Amino acid sequence: MADNMTAAKVLEMQRSAYRVEAELIGTDEIPPLKETFDQLQSCGETFIGFFEQGELAGALSYEQSGGVVDIHRLIVDPRHFRKGIARKLLERLEKGVSDVEEFIVSTGADNQPAVTLYKKHGFKPAGETIVGGGIRLAHFTKPKRA
Repeated sequence: MADNMTAAKVLEMQRSAYRVEAELIGTDEIPPLKETFDQLQSCGETFIGFFEQGELAGALSYEQSGGVVDIHRLIVDPRHFRKGIARKLLERLEKGVSDVEEFIVSTGADNQPAVTLYKKHGFKPAGETIVGGGIRLAHFTKPKRA
């Protein structure tokens, strides 16, 4: 995110993608919709990008602490939905990190496409919580394959 042009593209894509989620879960009180350019650049997360014909079409960010990889955002430009980009980003992450015991991720519980994606990719439900604005978050975990 140190490159201003890349960060600007990620922020634009993030806002487009999370607007779709906001419609699915019935609220626009999703923190990534309100994130500023400076906040994105200083988030401290590691990013993986997916490019299609030279254009940024998706991104995944995560933090690793000990043996846990916490996926913070998995975003796909809405113009590139239904192309398997999110699945490819998850697979790339899983193959690219080492010393991992488990992966964790959360999404809006009413974001059925995301819930389905995580379940198809081997994530198991790990409960729900309610956060600011009454947003229900579904939590998932997946052990690292041997």
